[in-house]
Amino acid sequence: MKHLDKINLPEDLRQLKTADLPQLAKELRTFIIDIVATKEGHLGASLGVVELTIALHYVYNTPLDKLIWDVGHQAYVHKILTGRKNLFETNRQMGGISGFPNRRESIYDDFGTGHSSTSISAILGMAIASKIKGDKDRQHIAVIGDASIASGMAFEGLNHAGVTDTNILIILNDNAIGIDPSVGALKKYLTNVKKGTAKEENIFECLNFDYSGPIDGHDITILIAELERLKNVKGPKLLHIITTKGKGLLQAEADQVTYHAPGKFDKLTGDLIPKSTQEGPPKYQDVFGHSIVELAKNNMHIIGITPAMPTGSSLKYMMEQIPDRAFDVGIAEQHAVTMAAGMAAEGLVPFCNIYSTFLQRAYDQVIHDVALQKLPVIFCLDRAGLVGQDGATHHGVYDIAYLRCIPNMIIFAPMNEMELRNIMYTAQLGLDRPIAIRYPRGRGVLKDWKQPFQKITIGTAVELQKGTKIAVLSLGHIGNSIKELLKDVDSSRKIGHYNMRFVKPLDEKMVEMILENYEHIITIEDGSKIGGMGSAVLEFSNLIGSNKKIKIFGIDDTFIEHGTVDELQALCNIDVLSLKNYIHELY
Repeated sequence: MKHLDKINLPEDLRQLKTADLPQLAKELRTFIIDIVATKEGHLGASLGVVELTIALHYVYNTPLDKLIWDVGHQAYVHKILTGRKNLFETNRQMGGISGFPNRRESIYDDFGTGHSSTSISAILGMAIASKIKGDKDRQHIAVIGDASIASGMAFEGLNHAGVTDTNILIILNDNAIGIDPSVGALKKYLTNVKKGTAKEENIFECLNFDYSGPIDGHDITILIAELERLKNVKGPKLLHIITTKGKGLLQAEADQVTYHAPGKFDKLTGDLIPKSTQEGPPKYQDVFGHSIVELAKNNMHIIGITPAMPTGSSLKYMMEQIPDRAFDVGIAEQHAVTMAAGMAAEGLVPFCNIYSTFLQRAYDQVIHDVALQKLPVIFCLDRAGLVGQDGATHHGVYDIAYLRCIPNMIIFAPMNEMELRNIMYTAQLGLDRPIAIRYPRGRGVLKDWKQPFQKITIGTAVELQKGTKIAVLSLGHIGNSIKELLKDVDSSRKIGHYNMRFVKPLDEKMVEMILENYEHIITIEDGSKIGGMGSAVLEFSNLIGSNKKIKIFGIDDTFIEHGTVDELQALCNIDVLSLKNYIHELY
């Protein structure tokens, strides 16, 4: 009988002998590989912390002792050992368990994570709470990676924790990679620590942490012994462990970027299962990546910036071809935005490529450092809209609302690849204010997308189809679905279709014409209804005294969990069928 078969909760794990744990580690790796091979998910990070996770739940009395996984990419073993082994096949599936720690899912998930660098602040808050409540024995542990600990918020947490007497342990899981390889001076310092060539002063000891390590994070005997020792050490502690991301699967160890989230693969060989070779439209990310290189070769002032996502955003193409003008700044969205502002102030043309969900982390910088000073930073908001199985922490559905209220901001959403290229071209010609260009994860609609650049007039919408009764105003990529729908339902050409493109400034002349000429107005967007494009149209309608009813399709005032994009669009009633049913009521 396998050891894993007998384990449903950590108390079952603690019944095993220490000598049994390496075999359990092998079984856990096989279990994860078997399921992720067909269900997909974050593979490499979880394979890298198998021994650490076993040791933590073996030594500490979870959930009484508090354990936080930074980001949460590496929490699969934790989930399997804490009552979700039999549910693990539903990981990231609609209605199944989350791919990240989630407080609503389990008492063992002490803090919800999905964005990086929050664990130290959160565990410090919990430790201070325990102290205030008189609980002196409870342990508080945060596991954070070398890429995440370089973020500003992590440093803020370390800075505060070091002057407290709280009973916390920070475990630095050092594998020299986040999603892409780690960057920066701290990475160089940690490399020197591993080599034994670091300066005498230890940065963590200088911050008043009891530092130990580095130790082998795959030697379960050493891990358990050190964790047992640290249980009796008072005050803030930091344990530095060395691990290999993707440990136990040769391909994942060799290609850590690809196997972070590899998609489907052969569980026996580890080889990726080829996706359809049929040539289709490109990803919006690749259109951005190739277009910025094309533009930068003709405009020496263009700079590319990404906070730790060169592969995901496709800025890697510029980093390979024009490395002196493309920067990966690490997990540091605030720094990325203000550095871009500094460049813009000096006459450069910075394209700051940040996932929509991560720009939330730099909101003050967007307002204070960019918009207030009217600096023409070009924000390329990747993964805008519903992103699918990463769920609530990653959906980019708030950017329209949180940017639209900021003075001096232009907001544009391309309907296809050519519009993305053309707005990038237009922006680098010279704007007098910042612009946010939002586009979704995944493929566009045009195979023949690499056409000559054309300038777009700021604040202009496009009439795609003239109608007589119903007007549909769409924003961004979702407009392609509307275009196909109208071919099926509008044989008498009663429906007009308008590609709004700009949320701000709104094409007021076009909207006024629509309000005057149509009986029914429908807006549709893959963003929050509150403060979105539909809201902008409604506000303008009220401003000019129109009494036309405006039906807004968008994301309701609720957090949307994980599932495929198609499933989630249906859940949010912004799919083709929902719009089709509503149109039939009006027709």
